[in-house]
Amino acid sequence: MPEDVFSQSASALMPGQVLARGVSRHMRSHDFVTVEELVPTSGLRVDVMALGPKGEIWIVECKSSRADFMSDGKWQGYLDWCDRFFWAVGPDFDTDLLPDDTGLIIADGYDAEIVRMGLETRLAPARRKVMVQKFARHAAMRAQAARDPGFVSGFGAA
Repeated sequence: MPEDVFSQSASALMPGQVLARGVSRHMRSHDFVTVEELVPTSGLRVDVMALGPKGEIWIVECKSSRADFMSDGKWQGYLDWCDRFFWAVGPDFDTDLLPDDTGLIIADGYDAEIVRMGLETRLAPARRKVMVQKFARHAAMRAQAARDPGFVSGFGAA
C-alpha cells in the first residue's frame, strides 16, 4: 500500500500539503473529517473540505507564501460552496494580506490553530446535500485508490 499523506514526513510534501496535513489533524479535534482537493464545481478545487458532525461544511485554502495568495483569483468562488471559509497559513505568513471577514488558521505539518472563525453563511439544503454527496464520493474514491492503487476505473475516476 502506498504511503499516505499522514505517514509521510513533512519534508516529503509540498508546502501547501504540509499545511493541509496540519489542518486536517486539527479538524479531527473538532470532530470534523476532511478530504483534500475536492472539486465542488467545474473550475474550482479546494485544498481542504471539512465536514462537521452536524453537516457543517468548511472550506480551507492553504497558502504557503505571499505569491501563492496573490495568484489565487478564484477563492471567492468557494464561498458559495461552504458554511465557513478559512485561510490556512504558516506562522511566518503576513496575515494582514488576508481579508478580515474570512477565517484564519495558523498551521504546520503536525497541527493547527483556528485564530479567527470565518463568517457563517449557511448553505441552502439542496446545495448542502450535493456537497455532502460529493464529499462522500470523493472520500470513497480516495479510500478505494489507497486499497487498490493499480486499478483505474473509467467511471468517475479520481
